[in-house]
Amino acid sequence: MTGNTIRGLRAAALTGTLLLSAVQSFTPAFAADPIKLGVLEDQSGDFAAATLGKVHAIQLAAEEINKAGGIDGRPLELVIYDTQSDNTRYQEFMRRVLQRDKVDAVFAGFSSASREAYRPIVNQFDGLAFYNNQYEGGVCDANMIVTGAVPEQQFSTLIPWMMEKYGKKVYTLAADYNFGQISAEWVRNIVKENGGEMVGEEFIPLGVSQFSQSIQNIQRAKPDFVVTLLVGTPQASYYEQAAAANVNLPMASSVNVGQGYEHKRFKPPSLKDMYVTTNYIEEIDTPASKAFVEKFRAKFPKEPYVNQEAENSYLAVYLYKQMVERAKSTKRDDLRKEIAKGDVCMDAPEGKVCLDPKSQHMSHTIYLAKVGEDHSISFPKVWQDIKPYWLGEAGCDLTKKDPSEQYTPSNPPPKN
Repeated sequence: MTGNTIRGLRAAALTGTLLLSAVQSFTPAFAADPIKLGVLEDQSGDFAAATLGKVHAIQLAAEEINKAGGIDGRPLELVIYDTQSDNTRYQEFMRRVLQRDKVDAVFAGFSSASREAYRPIVNQFDGLAFYNNQYEGGVCDANMIVTGAVPEQQFSTLIPWMMEKYGKKVYTLAADYNFGQISAEWVRNIVKENGGEMVGEEFIPLGVSQFSQSIQNIQRAKPDFVVTLLVGTPQASYYEQAAAANVNLPMASSVNVGQGYEHKRFKPPSLKDMYVTTNYIEEIDTPASKAFVEKFRAKFPKEPYVNQEAENSYLAVYLYKQMVERAKSTKRDDLRKEIAKGDVCMDAPEGKVCLDPKSQHMSHTIYLAKVGEDHSISFPKVWQDIKPYWLGEAGCDLTKKDPSEQYTPSNPPPKN
């Protein structure tokens, strides 16, 4: 993408310009009013490297849908704002798209902090928001649809596999906010369930970029592998510092590679023997994945990497289309009735995905991606159709009740 294109995109985002994703010369003539989708994503700031592709994926899907006749004959129109990796902007723009722009649904947010900043506003205005991001899980909220992977999909596969291969002594480094804290709780529980031992656990404040003390702590604890749940540009400094200090331990992560394509950005071999569970990365060698990457790059030839959040966002537009066409409505309650039937599914670039009626989270194909010494990717294991089972089993059932809460393994939903 050229500098002029980026500046133009951001200018449009900041002014709230309505952007038709489809190229006008190829768009059919539409008689009906458009369906408006708000897009609140970080096109600048700390998270932009991982999130600009989400905007592009939504634009790609909307263009394809509009070229094919729209949604029930209505064009998709995108209202895009640059949230600039700033939680106050999420709040500001969420109010704007719901109150002023009158969008039918919103695609919003990268970090869990941003989601929790805007979620009360979505509830206040009874909106519908898609969170197309991997996260720590637990949100039971009828106003939210989550297409990203959650811990029971990533850690229940990853941690036992790592313990079997490398050993049962585990050390966790996690970002010190709700994503890192709740994810670390999942790791702790799964390690214990599988007869392992937590030999260390640290929570690192966001913005910290020096890890010499943590590296010394890890070397003293002698774990068999390290679980890294670090977030943002400063915390990413850990990997090259650990490599320079010859930590030389396998790493397990739910956030690296799949989001920020660190294996492409960091100097080899800093991520050697990192294992990541992800529902999509561009190296997946299937016909559906190859076709997705090819058309993505045809529209955005300068895209540095097609990550899992781009795929989550792309498929979310098509899921929304399916629900609206089945419901013959864009009203949230009508769409939720379709989800409640339990058959809102599609064949996505990763494989088949379905929305769970109880939690409004998504089943996924989970790929175990291994980073080699030269930062190439291989896939030692693939798990098909891993369901987001925990919320529903714990007591969240949005077909019956809407608590609009986020729960954790130590604070589950109350069972009726």
